[in-house]
Amino acid sequence: MAALTGLHLTPALAAALEALGWSGTDPEVKEAVPTAARGHDLALIVPAAPGYLAPVLGGIFSRLPPGQITLLLCPAVLLDELGRLSTMLTRETGHRVHLAHRTARASRQLGVKAVDILVTTPDIALSLHRQSKLPLETVAAVFLAWPESWDDEEGLSALMQDLGKETQRVVASSAPAKIVDLAERYVRRALTIGGPAMGQDPVGPVRVVAVPWVRRVTALTGLLELLDPASAVVWTLDRSQHQAIAQAIPLAESNVRVVVGDAPSAEVVVAFDPPSPTRLRQLLRAGEVVLLSPPGTEAYLARIAAPRRPLPLPGALDAVTTRAAARRSAIVRAIESGPIDLGLATLAPLFERFEAPTVAAALFELWTGAAAGPGATLPPDIPATAKVYVGIGKKDGATVNDLVAVLTKEVRLDRGKIGRVELRESYMLVELPAQEAERVVSALNGTTIRRRRVTARVDRGTPGRPPARAPRPRR
Repeated sequence: MAALTGLHLTPALAAALEALGWSGTDPEVKEAVPTAARGHDLALIVPAAPGYLAPVLGGIFSRLPPGQITLLLCPAVLLDELGRLSTMLTRETGHRVHLAHRTARASRQLGVKAVDILVTTPDIALSLHRQSKLPLETVAAVFLAWPESWDDEEGLSALMQDLGKETQRVVASSAPAKIVDLAERYVRRALTIGGPAMGQDPVGPVRVVAVPWVRRVTALTGLLELLDPASAVVWTLDRSQHQAIAQAIPLAESNVRVVVGDAPSAEVVVAFDPPSPTRLRQLLRAGEVVLLSPPGTEAYLARIAAPRRPLPLPGALDAVTTRAAARRSAIVRAIESGPIDLGLATLAPLFERFEAPTVAAALFELWTGAAAGPGATLPPDIPATAKVYVGIGKKDGATVNDLVAVLTKEVRLDRGKIGRVELRESYMLVELPAQEAERVVSALNGTTIRRRRVTARVDRGTPGRPPARAPRPRR
């Protein structure tokens, strides 16, 4: 730990990193941690997994001034993992970590100054800022984790342009070509760390298991039962999951070893975390490699490993008996021709909720139904507009103009996108473009109209409220 504390880390954060298995002699630690701890800007080229950010986060958290906030922004599929890592690092530091999937609770916590580290998505952060719940002058550091995986960067651009010049900026990406563009736009004059190995040609062969982040330990147990190897090694980036793995697998009575660092020879080597290109080469020398592939890691693993063979675990796929060789060939051609980054970004949230084979089967049904011609089951039409319920009405003294003013000035919605507004006794319904509805709801919640705090939601015929009648003309 002495080597870690010598890198400008506080004793508590140095101890937390040591407990995870990091050392002051690690090359990425020696260069990145002091730079982060001194408040300098950084551009990191690292695999798409939160564990790789631990040393740099330790440096950022070590310099967090009282009364200020570190803002960690990442894709929605990585929120829970990045929140878990931040909590582990700060367990003994007194820092208060808040993981925000939505704005409501985050607004309350920020309002009473009960947040030191906010882990969220760019859209939610921007919504909180527009509600004046997240004053950017209180943000000491902002960390952008894998922006190439975000659905769009419009919210990020709006947020970053309002940051103060003294705010520390750090960006992490797994794509060497992308980091140049990201750093130029958001983190100028940053020290770039990592990268040469990330540009190497892919190596293999490997087998790949698609699994949600939260189910990796369970998947590991099923995988070892399926393969039944004479010997197995489970490689992990750090020790954060070792206790859970030990509880799931009776290691003392088995032929399975769990390691951090170089993997010894074994019949099967399972990469529990996405490995770096250099580490993948070492694992391939040790045995047959199986990669666990949580949502958000697919594009990265495609860059470093080939050929890749999917390894389905027992589950929903076992029930599928129909095979269509021509369609399988079409799917293979689509995968190999690439790129499919947009598809991965669209489907990644579904992989957190459902098994990957179940999502694939649903898409297959939609695809084959659409191809079957008239009478087939087609994907449902997505409505062009949606109604948003706003919990304030005539009895509160509110008017249509009040709501329109909030939408245009605070939510920053183009006035031309606001459709009919129905003013009722205790609520209003406003018609908006369907693609804007969820963002508007997030931004509206917590705002005030006529000194009353607003609640909003996408209207789906809420029980207890009478069905909406024919809309009145807008006033």
